[in-house]
Amino acid sequence: MQLSAAPYEERLTAPRTWWLISFLVGVSMALILLPFGTLPMLGGLAGGTAVAAVAASSYGSVRIRVVGDSLIAGEAKIPLAALGDAEILDAEEARAWRTHKADPRAFLLLRAYIPTALRVKVTDPEDPTPYLYLSTREPERLAEALRPTKPA
Repeated sequence: MQLSAAPYEERLTAPRTWWLISFLVGVSMALILLPFGTLPMLGGLAGGTAVAAVAASSYGSVRIRVVGDSLIAGEAKIPLAALGDAEILDAEEARAWRTHKADPRAFLLLRAYIPTALRVKVTDPEDPTPYLYLSTREPERLAEALRPTKPA
């Protein structure tokens, strides 16, 4: 059993501007419903803002965690024993691995608003996934958490 060198947890929250956009969606709904009166306008403001905020919150609620001997990235749970080397990707290299370098069989947990990422090779011969692409704001910390500790 391999244990991670350091515990790691990160939530890929949506940027602050998305919350402003959520409010602006509510204002748009209010303006659309303005001809119908004050009450529908207020309902449109509240309802539009709430729906847009829920959408932003759910998109930004995905987590990356290293727990015990597993990497949990979104809905995927991968044992650390099945993972190989981790490559830290800067903004330019991350964009390349999201586009023209991408393999359709790869597991991608990407958020376009996070410029950096980590690419982790999958060493399990029975798994057709060649690598994991994980958007992360702290790729160095995640790479360190994925590095197995040496047995004493």
